[in-house]
Amino acid sequence: MIYYLVIGIYLIGLLIIGLSKSDSIKNQEDFSVAGRSLSTWVLVGTMAATWMGTGSVLGNAGKTFEIGASGFLLPIGGMLGVLVLTKIAGKARASGKLTVPEIIGSRFGDIAMILSVFALLAAYLVIVSYQFNAGGAVIYTIFHDNLGSGLTLNQATIIAALFIVAYTVLAGLLSVAYTDVANGILMITCFIIALPILFFQAGGFDGMYINFQNKGMINVPSEGNNMSLFGVLSFRDVINFTLPSFLLILGDANMYQRFFASESVQSVKKATYLLFFAIVILESLIVANAWISSSMITDIAKESHVLIYAAYNFLPPFIGALMLATIIGIIISTADSFLLVPTTILINDIYLKYSNRKYSDKTIVLLSRMLVLLLGFFSYWVSRMFAADTTIFEKALYAFTIYGTAITPSLLAAFFWEKATKYGAICSILSGTIATVYYGNKLGLDETVVPALIISSLALILISLIERKIRL
Repeated sequence: MIYYLVIGIYLIGLLIIGLSKSDSIKNQEDFSVAGRSLSTWVLVGTMAATWMGTGSVLGNAGKTFEIGASGFLLPIGGMLGVLVLTKIAGKARASGKLTVPEIIGSRFGDIAMILSVFALLAAYLVIVSYQFNAGGAVIYTIFHDNLGSGLTLNQATIIAALFIVAYTVLAGLLSVAYTDVANGILMITCFIIALPILFFQAGGFDGMYINFQNKGMINVPSEGNNMSLFGVLSFRDVINFTLPSFLLILGDANMYQRFFASESVQSVKKATYLLFFAIVILESLIVANAWISSSMITDIAKESHVLIYAAYNFLPPFIGALMLATIIGIIISTADSFLLVPTTILINDIYLKYSNRKYSDKTIVLLSRMLVLLLGFFSYWVSRMFAADTTIFEKALYAFTIYGTAITPSLLAAFFWEKATKYGAICSILSGTIATVYYGNKLGLDETVVPALIISSLALILISLIERKIRL
């Protein structure tokens, strides 16, 4: 009963916030960038909660079930990316733009902008799709695993998708930002409380060693050592698993949307530095909880849902309920952001830019909300396209690679490389997208990033240099 009470209160609270803030949204800028009013601490909270999505709490956690202590290496890409972002955030806020494609378009023209929109949509629909899958997994666990109800996993996914979309339609970025702060506090509190409890139940490091040994994950050459930070993953694995998140966060339109929403350039610079420490703490807590929990789980079917399983089976009911509410909060805070960004882009960079009609602020907000509904439908459709055995970790790597190889090189060039040209950016965006799809099918979803990045970067550099030479 406690699970339903805690989670129910949490979800009702989100809806109340969404409803209370919905009347404050008067125009597109309010809906998309919170009227450029977010303070430093609100920015830190919303950026951290957005980044710490299902890719972390289920993707990295699920991979940690497989590789043990080496899971602490998985978040390194995102951490390093944030450090680089500290040099970009101020420039982005000072640009006065609303979207990443708008930045690309202002430097490289409309074709590059439109191509970046399509690449972004492809990546973000995949990201939202596995948020739906994750939300469905939580609901399924609550209502099926323990009650034995007739609810199927697909039905649970539909319920999760409907709630996420409904909340996003109501909220806009103003509500999302403030609920993200609450989610961030809940995340840190819950994972800190859960860590010593799980560690004690596992029997400390000695108990974990014995548990992994019994599972055949200690001193087995073919499997590596789940108590060791190194040895399970090869250098190639580390690159393939960390580079996609590094590339994504450098160009992530969600982060830039938060930059654009800040109250000042100084505020966003400070927030980005603080974000680094927040991500280090949160990612480490997630992996640590997953690592300890995985030592106690023998059912391989629970690999992707290790923290969900731990919440129900290893933690006291109230703490377990908080853990599940935390996971739901992480899912929602990520999904709503990845729905809002493409909505903003399609409205601002495509519809309003190329429409000859003038629309009232009320009409634009209504169109934005209708578009959230449409994108939610397509995201659910995408979730059904992947093979049943495709893990959330693999889906995350694929989505991150699409975005990171197609958009990030041109975006960084717009800020830092004066020699980059229009056709260089166009070729980079196209080649990055095509290469990701090609190598994703040929090599696998987790082997795509290096060849796709090389092709995209070479296209940007070589075509730009050739174009400039021809002009001379």
